[in-house]
Amino acid sequence: MGQRSTRSKTSRPREVPAKSASSEAASAGLPGNSLIELITVQWQRERGDLDLSNFLLAVYLMRLGTIIERSFGRMCEERYGISGSDMRVLFALRRGGPPYVKRPTDLFRALLVTSGAITKKVDRLAALELVERLQDPGHQGGFLVCLTKKGVRVADQMVETLANESVIAPAMQQLSKAEREQGSRFALSVLSTLESLDLNLSGGDDAVPEPASTRQKRRRAS
Repeated sequence: MGQRSTRSKTSRPREVPAKSASSEAASAGLPGNSLIELITVQWQRERGDLDLSNFLLAVYLMRLGTIIERSFGRMCEERYGISGSDMRVLFALRRGGPPYVKRPTDLFRALLVTSGAITKKVDRLAALELVERLQDPGHQGGFLVCLTKKGVRVADQMVETLANESVIAPAMQQLSKAEREQGSRFALSVLSTLESLDLNLSGGDDAVPEPASTRQKRRRAS
């Protein structure tokens, strides 16, 4: 009789089925089954040795900012053919009240972008007749940025749209008036504190970091 051939079998690690977002969130006592709740549970599981309060809050705010920014950008593009960052220039001019004029330095400091970025934004908005450049009487060779009547109208329409159709509206409707006010006070307090610390907040997505050599020269000269 022929001998039965034996084959060595390679042992494989047993696959552990991944838990769903809802099951992991539920086991941690979280109410829903969203991705952000899964992220929270996973970080708490992986780095339970740390106080993750500040880390997780930063994650929440960054994700919230991304959601808002994407929605805002789409609305601006679809309705007015400009980017969300360019619309913020109109907002910065509009909120100051008549005559809706600011110096470029005021704009790039308020919007946390570079002076070069503001110049490009103003160029684009001027081409669409949403802003215009005026000579600055207090600075020879300088200029002021002023909203046109069309710019005022576009800014007002967008503010009204965001007040009534913001992407965060469905979530805000789930909160009480007291909770909404508390959230606004919290965000305002954190931002005010960070700005009062005079951190290097200028810049933004389109900013170019200052070279280290330039910073050193500037410090030696000061």
